Amino acid sequence: MLSVSLSRRKFLKPLAASAVALALAACEPLPTTSRGPGWDPTKPVPVALLLPAGSGNAGDDILARDLKQAADMAIADLSGTVDIDLRVYDAGADPSLAAQMASQAVADGAVIILGPVFGDSANAAGAAVKGQGVNVLSFSNNTDIAGGNVFVLGPTFQNAAQRLTGYAARQGKGNILIAQDKTPQGDLGGRAISRAAAASGAKIVGTVPYEFSGPGVTAAIPTIVATARSSGAQSLFFTADSAGALPLLAETLPQAGLGPTSIQYAGLTRWDIPPATLSLPGLQGGWFALPDPGLNTAFQSRFTAKYGNLPHPIAGLAYDGVAAIGALVKSGQPNPFSGAALTQGAGYVGVNGIFRLMGDGTNQRGLAIAQIQNGSYTIVDPAPRSFGGAGF
Repeated sequence: MLSVSLSRRKFLKPLAASAVALALAACEPLPTTSRGPGWDPTKPVPVALLLPAGSGNAGDDILARDLKQAADMAIADLSGTVDIDLRVYDAGADPSLAAQMASQAVADGAVIILGPVFGDSANAAGAAVKGQGVNVLSFSNNTDIAGGNVFVLGPTFQNAAQRLTGYAARQGKGNILIAQDKTPQGDLGGRAISRAAAASGAKIVGTVPYEFSGPGVTAAIPTIVATARSSGAQSLFFTADSAGALPLLAETLPQAGLGPTSIQYAGLTRWDIPPATLSLPGLQGGWFALPDPGLNTAFQSRFTAKYGNLPHPIAGLAYDGVAAIGALVKSGQPNPFSGAALTQGAGYVGVNGIFRLMGDGTNQRGLAIAQIQNGSYTIVDPAPRSFGGAGF
C-alpha cells in the first residue's frame, strides 16, 4: 500500500480480484517463533533471499535485480565482521511458489529468510516454514499478514500515520478528517490513521469514503467539503497515492473551495514518488512522511555509482534486512535469529534510517516530515536518530 504500492492496480480501472484476495487473506495467527534454527557460528550465515523474479512481469524482474544488488552492498559492508552466505530463490508472484521456495531454502540450510515482496506470498512462505523455527523478514508493507514468524520490513501506513498525526497535533491541527478510497489500501490507511490519532492526542472528526473511480471521487467532493466545514476539521488526511485518486483529489477539492490554504493536507503515501507529484498545485503546503533523507540519499548515490541506475524505491529494504542480520550475529547471542532476538528494543540502523521489529510482526521506523513548497519539498521535522525521543 503506500506510494510504492506492491499491487499493480491502475486508477480508473476495476480493482483486480487478486489484489482484493491479497488484502482479505490476512494470515491466521502463527505461533511465535521463540528459538532460531541450529547454525554453526564458525561458518558463514546461510540466508535465503526470495525474489519476485520469474513472475512474467518485467517490473518484478527489475525489482528483483535491485533487491539482490542492495543485499550484496550490505554484505560487502559487513565484510571482515560477518560472513553471509546468500542463497537466492526466484519466487515470482505466486504464493504457492513462494511457499515451495521457502521450504526448499530451509531444506538447503537457510536459518532466516529475507523476502518475498508480495503480502500473500510472504504469508504463504511463513506458513510453509513456521514449524521449523525459521523467521521470515518480508519486504511487504501489509501489516495484515504480520505475526508469528512473519515480519514486515516495508514502510507501513501505521508508521506514517503515527508520525503525521502526532505532528499535526503538535502544530495545533489535530482535528483530522479522513478521505479514503473504498479499497483494501484505503481501508488499511483509514484504520491506521484512526489508531494513530487515538494515541497521539489528535482527534478524528469524520471519515469520507469514496468509490475507487473518477466518477466516485467526483461524487464524493461535496461530502468531503461539507464534512470538513461542519466538523471543524483542521487537517485532511488522504490514503490515496499518486497512481490512484490523489491527483484528482488535489485538483477538484481546491476548485470546490477546500484547498490547502483553508485546511492542512496530509498524506500517508510518498508524495515525492514520482517527483512530478510535487508539482501538483493542490498539494503545495501539504505534508507527507518519508525515510531519513540524508541516509537514503547516500544509499541512492552509492547504489547508482556501483550499478549505474537509481535503486527501486523499496530496494533499500534488502540492505536493511542484511544489516539487521549482521547486527544480530555480531551481538553474540546464542539464538540470534529467534523472535526474541529480532525484536530487541534497541533496533537497527539501515539505509532508510532507524527501525525495529515489533512482537506482532510489524515494524517501527524513524520518519521525517516533509512539506511541499514550490514544486519540491523541505524537511520541517527531521527523522529521529534514536528510539524514545521526538518523533515516536
